[in-house]
Amino acid sequence: MKKIAVFGKPGSGKSTLSKQLASATAIQLHQLDSIVYKQNGDLVDRETYDQHHEKILCSNRWIMEGFGPLASFNKRLEAADTLVYIDLPYYVSYWLVTKRLLKGLLVKPEGWPAGSSIIKGTLQSYKMLKLSPKFWNDDFSQKLETLSTNKSLYIIRSVSELNNFVDKNVQSKP
Repeated sequence: MKKIAVFGKPGSGKSTLSKQLASATAIQLHQLDSIVYKQNGDLVDRETYDQHHEKILCSNRWIMEGFGPLASFNKRLEAADTLVYIDLPYYVSYWLVTKRLLKGLLVKPEGWPAGSSIIKGTLQSYKMLKLSPKFWNDDFSQKLETLSTNKSLYIIRSVSELNNFVDKNVQSKP
């Protein structure tokens, strides 16, 4: 585990898991939302994003959490040696997005870009969840299986697997 891509639907626990992975492995975490968005919540221009993303991909060790533009997502899947796909049931993801909203009214959510509206972000997450079956489906799972021939692939399908992932699959840093 040196180049780790963590991905899945909105509200699936990617940020929390990635932070735990970074702590356990001492590998630098890059949360894509903080690369895609400016401090005020606006999108960065695509060229700036692509340059930043490419610089991370060229480094020796990284954890990247999130999705970002599709072309960069596919590059990340190719470059990673470890793929962590969080594939929780939709009702769980909807609940976790709602829970993040409620908590976010008091405390900035894990991995949330500074300055971004929790309300706007939650509405965007609900919209993405509604569209998710068009992408996160059996075809995507088959693509992952094919892509992962020389990689480690982990598919997390329950909250208990998510909560125990680091303890079960990662040797902590020395």
